[in-house]
Amino acid sequence: TNLMAGLIETLAMAPYHGRADMPEIARTLHLEVDELFPIAEVLQFLGFADVREGDVFLTPPARVFAEFGTQERKLMFADHLLKHVPLAARIKKVLNERPGHRAPRVRFEQELEDFLSDGAAEETLDAVIDWGRYGEVFSYNDKTEVFSLEDVES
Repeated sequence: TNLMAGLIETLAMAPYHGRADMPEIARTLHLEVDELFPIAEVLQFLGFADVREGDVFLTPPARVFAEFGTQERKLMFADHLLKHVPLAARIKKVLNERPGHRAPRVRFEQELEDFLSDGAAEETLDAVIDWGRYGEVFSYNDKTEVFSLEDVES
């Protein structure tokens, strides 16, 4: 999420003003294009960027995100995460519906394994955990492998 925020911030400033050639912005961020492309793709998936013809463009919400402070960014990120990432919305829904607001990781991993390889399911869930934590959508305990709404504003 730091790389995503960094890309948004850099793109929002001069000389880019919301649009940049991927190789050029990669050099600015001291990344290889193949390292930058997945970050830009995630931003596109979340509705913060458009990637086309080797360029990355900020969407209007990303321009607003760049101006926000940390707490406002987290709220905006959470909103985009829940709107654009069905797995994050599913985890949040399950947690909201359960009396203890807790659910084991294995529950969601098994659902993902119906559609993805075991490795891809694990990687996908790990990414959503990171994003959900950043946006304070849910908490996740690495030791117990349990999601919860503890320490999260509902």
